[in-house]
Amino acid sequence: MSSSSKPDSPTPRPAVPAYRPRERFWPYADLPEQPTAEELASLDPDLHAALFGTPPGPFSITLVFPRFESPDYGRAVALARESAEYREVGAGETFRHRARFRSSDALKLRDLFELVGPLPESEVLVDDRPLPYARELWLPLVWLLIPR
Repeated sequence: MSSSSKPDSPTPRPAVPAYRPRERFWPYADLPEQPTAEELASLDPDLHAALFGTPPGPFSITLVFPRFESPDYGRAVALARESAEYREVGAGETFRHRARFRSSDALKLRDLFELVGPLPESEVLVDDRPLPYARELWLPLVWLLIPR
């Protein structure tokens, strides 16, 4: 073999490394093992059911609506905040108010729906799921519970 075809010898390592590794491998090692109550509340209902099973709970109807230009917007938000569970989700164009009502709050549900129902972006969810005929069937059935 000629001297030009010799394999390169490995480069010697310095005795002192150029940097000192951190003592912890993961920068987020101090995270809690269990999710917080806020994290559990913000889970998608289908994911929550898949992870923890379907929780026994009362029947609910949720109204989801965006910001809108109207003098009734402040009243709609006030009514939404009076619901059994109220959350604001998203930001910018995807911002939505989510107000969950139980059957005992049928009057409040109807009052809020009269304000936000005509909006094309508003949604009616039955037990947090979009169901066929939620507006046409489920809401009038709940409104039958309004005392006269």
